[in-house]
Amino acid sequence: MDRISQKIEALGGIISTADMESEAEYKRIHRAAQRGELTKLRSGVYASPDALLDTMLDIERIVPDGVVCLYNAWSHYRLTTTVPPSFCVAIKRKRKVVIPPTLPITLYYWKEENLSLGVTEAVLSGHTVRITNLERSVCDAVKYRNKIGLDVCAEIVRTYLRKEERNLSLLTAYAKQLRVWSTLKNYLEIALE
Repeated sequence: MDRISQKIEALGGIISTADMESEAEYKRIHRAAQRGELTKLRSGVYASPDALLDTMLDIERIVPDGVVCLYNAWSHYRLTTTVPPSFCVAIKRKRKVVIPPTLPITLYYWKEENLSLGVTEAVLSGHTVRITNLERSVCDAVKYRNKIGLDVCAEIVRTYLRKEERNLSLLTAYAKQLRVWSTLKNYLEIALE
């Protein structure tokens, strides 16, 4: 298991069947998961316990084509002091993804056109992930304001307005496309008074 342990460590603690070179290697990894040395994340994807303790999981391996959003995006852009309760990942509506109960991942099902709107790549804790950009993240706060709390939403909008890199025209375009412009406009008027 020593050579496999080194390989898993080199891959950031998560290995998939695509990374395995032979059937024998797959069987050794499968037995390690049965012994509890590795955790099976989903079919063909295994992780070391150390990787699961990391502050950021390799979302792309666990949920391919997923987009990091909401609490994790707000935290990444330092829009709120609220600690993410889990890894928030958006996927295409009607897509079937099974997440093991041991992983703190919450899935959000978005329309396909909304899944590609305002998405960029970022490196979080050494993992390259797709994530909603700054303006899209603010629009999502307004969209989910009743679930996250009005105070958290207001904090995100206020913090965004203090940022030098803000782009109000892009924010307006996203808000109109996501149908939250009238609500966002109220938040902006209150925050700018």
